[in-house]
Amino acid sequence: MLRIALAQLNCTVGDLAGNARLILAAARQAHARGAQLLLTPELALCGYPPEDLLLRPDFYRACAAEMEALARALAADCPDLAVLVGHPEEHQGKRYNAASLLREGAIVATYRKHRLPNYEVFDEERYFDAGVHPCVLEIEGVSLGVNICADVWESGAADAAREAGAELLLALNASPYHQNKQAQRYEVLQGRIKDTGMAVIYANLVGGQDELVFDGASFALDASGRLVLQLPQFESALALIDYDQGRLLASTIVPELSLEAATYAALKLGVADYVGKNGFPGAVIGLSGGVDSALTLVIAVDALGADRVRAVMMPSPYTAQMSLDDSRQLVRALGVRYDEIAIAPAMASFETLLAAEFAGRAADATEENLQARIRGMILMAISNKSGAIVLTTGNKSEMAVGYATLYGDMAGGFAVIKDIYKTLVYRLCRYRNGVAPVIPENILTRAPSAELKPGQTDQDTLPPYAVLDAIIEAYMERDESPRQIVAQGYAEPDVRRVVGMLAKSEYKRRQSPVGIRITRRGFGKDWRYPITSRYRDEW
Repeated sequence: MLRIALAQLNCTVGDLAGNARLILAAARQAHARGAQLLLTPELALCGYPPEDLLLRPDFYRACAAEMEALARALAADCPDLAVLVGHPEEHQGKRYNAASLLREGAIVATYRKHRLPNYEVFDEERYFDAGVHPCVLEIEGVSLGVNICADVWESGAADAAREAGAELLLALNASPYHQNKQAQRYEVLQGRIKDTGMAVIYANLVGGQDELVFDGASFALDASGRLVLQLPQFESALALIDYDQGRLLASTIVPELSLEAATYAALKLGVADYVGKNGFPGAVIGLSGGVDSALTLVIAVDALGADRVRAVMMPSPYTAQMSLDDSRQLVRALGVRYDEIAIAPAMASFETLLAAEFAGRAADATEENLQARIRGMILMAISNKSGAIVLTTGNKSEMAVGYATLYGDMAGGFAVIKDIYKTLVYRLCRYRNGVAPVIPENILTRAPSAELKPGQTDQDTLPPYAVLDAIIEAYMERDESPRQIVAQGYAEPDVRRVVGMLAKSEYKRRQSPVGIRITRRGFGKDWRYPITSRYRDEW
């Protein structure tokens, strides 16, 4: 019988020594529990994705040195344990996404990834050469094939391992989360099992890295495609599974989270790791009395703790009393520091300052945007003085159509709900209140408004959010044409308007803070449209 341990690790890009310590700690735990093999995630030694660090020769040298040190430490602490470690490798003038088996103080075998993804958020062809040879490890009489992430998403690499004699497939992964991703993983791996007849053990990375969140959710499928092991989502974990007489024995299965619970957990982990791994002492959030800032604040408190979060309300003459009341109720429920800084004096100063420049011109969005920019300046001043990062509160619906102010409500360091549609914002608030009620009901039922002029609501200038979100999702995430969207029953004027606003707002989005990606396509790495473009869709 072969006992295999899966380490679901939260690695930090570039922290080679720290990541090696995580691997060593997992190895000690696995060794104590009788494992003969430990499987780690893709590029666990350096974290994923290292991006252009992979263009630096010294980065590979540092990784190689750390691998040697890790091999020695493993031999001293876990002499009977083999450990399969994901790492970048420079070999004979080429660079690879590799996985090496460490045993008895040395690297005894290395597999080099065959399939280099160059889609969505991936651009591995920029950095790596493709491996061409299978790798089969012999441990306790069991022949183990090795694949890395994208290798199992297409046929070929797993088949090569099978043809080389493998009877069980090990897959190291750095597979980022998006909604409903786990079902897709099962389906893909079941396809590889059908092709090869091999059971699969799938170890995935966990943690936040800039806009990406890795959900872990490592698992194993037996040779029939049946789930026999499932680790938790969005937390570090280690689990063991036994392979005996040609089959994987059933082990612990942690139930999958609901869509709302998983999305909320992804946002919470993304905030915790962005703030923590970048060394910010805390976060500051501008409250408006609206649903977006309320959700952002609650996520921040759940991620960081109330003592590391500060909320600032900056009322103008147009701020409704209910916005102040709701904000006060929210911060009392959360127990965070709360300050109110009225911006009317600053508005008056700007009005005087610009009176000659604006003479004879009617008030318009310029004056509205000044309010947002005054608030942005206040938040950034607090950030500069305290070191806390400003978390912006704009959602995906607003980012898509430019319903946000440059250097105003877009000012900040991290956009928590940048990939969350407005309709999902409400669902997440309802979900969080179901765990423990903290967001006032009035925030969830009143009409959304930027409150930059009397009686203003979002729907004065935007289609209803249910319509807006559906059009954006079809056009932006599924690449459907405007004609296709209209054919689904959406009014042509709405489609023309939304698509036009989306194109016009590219220059704004390019200047927005990085934000957490939770859909198949967010406004980040996997959205690369030109700012300067005269192309318009056919109708």
